[in-house]
Amino acid sequence: MKSTLLKLFFLFLIASQIQAQELLPFVENYNKSDYQGDNQIWNVAQGKDNAMYFANNHYLLRYDGVMWEKYTLPNKTIIRSIMIEGDKIYSGSYKEFGYWYRKEGKMHYVSITKNLRLFDEKDNEEIWKIFKFNGSIYFQSFNDVFIYNGKHIQKIRFPFLISYCFVVDNDVYVASVEKGLFKMSGAKIANPKGWNILKNTVVHAVEKYQNKNYIFTQKKGIFIVEKDRLVPWNNPLNETLKAATINVAKFIKNNKLVIGTGNRGLFIYDFNTDTYKNIDRNNVLKNNSVLSIGFDKENDLWLGLDNGITHVEINSPISFFYDNSGLLGSVYSVAAIDKGYLIASNHGIFEFVSGKFKMMPNTQGQAWNITKINNKFIIGHNDGNFCYENGSLVKINNINGGWNLSKSSINNTYFQSTYSGVLVYDNPADLTQYKIINDLSKPIKYVAQNKKNEIWAADNYRGLYRVVFDDNYKTKKVENITQQSKIKNDFGVKIFEFRKEILFLINNLWYTYNSITNNLEENEQFNSNFKNITDVVSIDEDHFVVLQNGILYHIHANGNKFIWNIIQEKYYKGTLINDNLRIFKTQNHYLLNLDDGFISLQLKYVNKQNSNVKIEAFNEENLISNDSKIKYNTELKINVISGIYGASKPNLFYKINKSKDFIQISNGLIELNNLSSGYHSVVVYKHDGANYEKVSTFDFKVAEPWYFSIWMVMLYLLIVGAVLFFYYKWNKLRYMQKLKLQAEELKHQREILEMELKAENELNVQEYEKHILELELQTKSSEVAGKSLSIAKQSEMIENIQSILDSEKDFNKLKSEIKKAIKINEVNKHEWETFETNLNQIHNEFIINLSKKFPNLTPKDIKLCIYLKMNLSSKEIAPMMNISFRGVELHRYRLRKKLNLSQEDNLSKFLLSV
Repeated sequence: MKSTLLKLFFLFLIASQIQAQELLPFVENYNKSDYQGDNQIWNVAQGKDNAMYFANNHYLLRYDGVMWEKYTLPNKTIIRSIMIEGDKIYSGSYKEFGYWYRKEGKMHYVSITKNLRLFDEKDNEEIWKIFKFNGSIYFQSFNDVFIYNGKHIQKIRFPFLISYCFVVDNDVYVASVEKGLFKMSGAKIANPKGWNILKNTVVHAVEKYQNKNYIFTQKKGIFIVEKDRLVPWNNPLNETLKAATINVAKFIKNNKLVIGTGNRGLFIYDFNTDTYKNIDRNNVLKNNSVLSIGFDKENDLWLGLDNGITHVEINSPISFFYDNSGLLGSVYSVAAIDKGYLIASNHGIFEFVSGKFKMMPNTQGQAWNITKINNKFIIGHNDGNFCYENGSLVKINNINGGWNLSKSSINNTYFQSTYSGVLVYDNPADLTQYKIINDLSKPIKYVAQNKKNEIWAADNYRGLYRVVFDDNYKTKKVENITQQSKIKNDFGVKIFEFRKEILFLINNLWYTYNSITNNLEENEQFNSNFKNITDVVSIDEDHFVVLQNGILYHIHANGNKFIWNIIQEKYYKGTLINDNLRIFKTQNHYLLNLDDGFISLQLKYVNKQNSNVKIEAFNEENLISNDSKIKYNTELKINVISGIYGASKPNLFYKINKSKDFIQISNGLIELNNLSSGYHSVVVYKHDGANYEKVSTFDFKVAEPWYFSIWMVMLYLLIVGAVLFFYYKWNKLRYMQKLKLQAEELKHQREILEMELKAENELNVQEYEKHILELELQTKSSEVAGKSLSIAKQSEMIENIQSILDSEKDFNKLKSEIKKAIKINEVNKHEWETFETNLNQIHNEFIINLSKKFPNLTPKDIKLCIYLKMNLSSKEIAPMMNISFRGVELHRYRLRKKLNLSQEDNLSKFLLSV
C-alpha cells in the first residue's frame, strides 16, 4: 500500500511540472471537398519539387500550395504507402509497387512489378511501407520485404506476420504482430534479449533521440532501450498515450516529440520545458485518428488523418488561443498573468488559469480594454472600471465604457477614454481616485498627452480635439482641430504615439500638429513609409503593428529605418475586430485579440519571405511553357508556386502588360480571361508592405481569333473577290438596264414634249380666240358706248327741239318741223334691247360677284351699278334709265344704303373694286 502511495506521490510531483499548454500552433485542415479524394491518408511526404504527396486510398494526391491533383493506378487498387527518392515518388498498393514521375504538368506511373510473379496467389499482400536502406528501396508487406536495387528485386519471406519495418542508424527493425521486435541482418532476423515485453503488442515506431532508441507501441506506451534493456518512458504523458493508442511518432528539431494517436489526436512534447500540447477535435483538429505524419522543408507537420489532411505549423513564430466552445465570445483585449491569461470579451471578464475558464463575478457584458499598471490590471467595462490583482477583481468606479487607458509621456498620469469623456488618474497607486475633464462630455475613443496641461482626444465617431487645462484639470479651451484644419473626412480618427511624438491617422493620411499655425499638417516621413494604413497599434517604443489593405504588418523601427514583417492573412482572416485591435506586450511576445481567441507572436520575429517562386501555366488543362501561344478566347490559369506552406510564405502580387495597379494573388492562382490577341506579359512581385520586389515573369501570346486565321483570311479574300465580281456583273447589268431606261425615258420625254407642244399650240389658239373675243367685246363695248352717246345726242336734240317749240310761234310750221325731226331721230326698240344685252355680257362677271355679295339688289339697282362702274354721270344715266336727273340721284342714295356705304365712301370706286 505504501509503495503504491509513494508511486502516486512521485507521479504527482512529475505531473506538477507539466502543463498542457493552451497556446497551439496554427492548423490548416483539408477535407474531402478540398482535395476531392477518399477518407484515409496512409502516408505523407514532400517531393523534391516541394509539392506534398499523399497516399489516399484509391488516389495519389499532389498539392503544391495552389492546386490539388489526384491520380489513380492503372489497376485502380488502394495506395497504402509512398516514399520520395529524387524525382521519383515510389508507391505501394495491392500486389503492386512502382514509381511516379511528373512530366508536362501531369503525374505518370511506371510499374516495377509488371509481368513479374512476385506475389503468391493465396496471399492478399499490400505494400504498407517503403523505405531506403543501404542504397536499395525496400517495399514491405505484412508477409514479405521486396528489395529493389534499380534493376533486380530480391524477395525475403518472413516466418510470421509483421506490422512495420524501421530503420535506425545501420539497423533494420522488424515488428511482428505477436512475437515482438526483431533486428534484421541481411535475410536473417533475431529477437534481441530482454525485449519480450513487446510480445503480443504492435510496434508503430522506433526512433532515436539523444543516442537512445525509443520504441512506440500501440497500447503499452513508450519504451527506451537502456543497456540492451527496455525501460518504460518515465513520464506521466506515457500513461495518457497508452489509452490514446499510438499510431505514429517522430522526433523533430528543437527537442520535440510528435505522436499521432488513434483517438486523442496529436501530442507535441517539448523536452526543454517538459510540457506538451494536445491538438485534437476539442480544439482545432477535424479528426482524432492520426494515421501518418510527414514533414515539409520548413519542418512543419502534415498529418494524414482517418478523414482528411492537417497542416500544423509547429515552427511558426505565431501561436493561437482557440475557443471553440463559444464561452468567450469575441475577445477585445487579453493580458498575460501568472500561469494563464486575463481576457476581456463581449461576454465579460474571464480568468484562464491551469487550462480552465472562470468568469469573474458580476462582469457579464461588454469588456473593452486591459491595461497593466505596475502589478495591477485595469479593465474598462460597459458597467464601469475594474482592477484585477493577485486573482481578485475589484470595481473601482462606475464610469461606463472604458475604451482605452493610456499613460502620459511626460509623467505617471493615466488618461482613460470612455463613453462620456476622459478620466484622469493622477496616482497609479490609488486608482479609485480620479478626475473628469470638463467640457468634453462625449464618447472619446483615444487620448494622448506629450505636453503639460494639454491632451489630444479623438471622438469615437468624428473629430479630433485639443484640450487645454490648468494644473487642476479645469478646462480652459477645447478646439476641434480637424475642423480648424479644414479636414472634411475626419471619421474614426486614430491617435498614435511614436517616440514621444503624437501622430494622427485620418482617412489613411498621417498628420502632426503645428503649434505655430494651430493646424494639422501632413507628416512626410509616415506618409511616405506607411500608405493606405487603416489601423495602427503601438507595442513599445520601437515596435508597432499596422493594418494595410486588410493585412497586418509588424513594424520594427530601427533608427529612422522601418523593417516590415508580414503577418499572413490566413492567421486572422475574417477574425479581426475592426477599429478595436489591441496588443499586450509580455516579455518577448505580444498578444493580439481576435473574434474567436487571440494570437501570440514573437516580438523579434522576422519573416524572411521566400523569393523563389515557380510558375506553372495551364491552358485548356495543358501545361504551357514561357513564350507559348494560346488559343483566342480561352482561359489561362497561372499557378504561382512558392513551395512554402508556413509563416514565410510570400505575399504575392502581379501586374499584366505593364498596368499601373498591383493585383493581389489569391491562393497562388492567377486566372486570366477575355484576353486580346497579341503578346502579353505577367510580372509577379513579392510585397513586404513597403516595397514590391520582382520575383518572376511569364510571357505568352494569344493567337488571333479563328476568324482571323490564314485560311479564314483566304476565304475572306475569296468572298471579297466573288463579291467584287458579282458586283461588277450586277453593275454592268444595271448599266445596260440604265441605258435602256434612258432610251425609253428619252422616247417618253419626246412624246411628252410633243404633247406639251400640242397643248401649248392649243393654248395659243385658245389665247388667240380669247384675244379675238376680247377684241369683239371691246368692239361691242364701243358700240354700246356709241349707242349711248347717240342716245344722249338724240335726247339733246329733243331738248333743242323743245326749245324751238318754245321759241317758234308759227304753230303749223313748227308742228310740221318737229314731227319730221322726231321721226328721223326716233330710237329703235330693237337697238335698245341689243344695247342692254351687250352691256350685260361685258359686265357679266361683275354682275355675278355683285349678286353674290348683295343678293337683295334689284335688276334696276344692278343696271345703275353698271352705269356707275362705267363712270357715267347722273345726267347721262337719267335718259338711259328713262328717269329724271333727280330720280337718278334718289336711286343712288338708296343704292348706297343697300351697299352699306357711309357718306365718306366713294360709290364708283367701291363698284370698281367688286
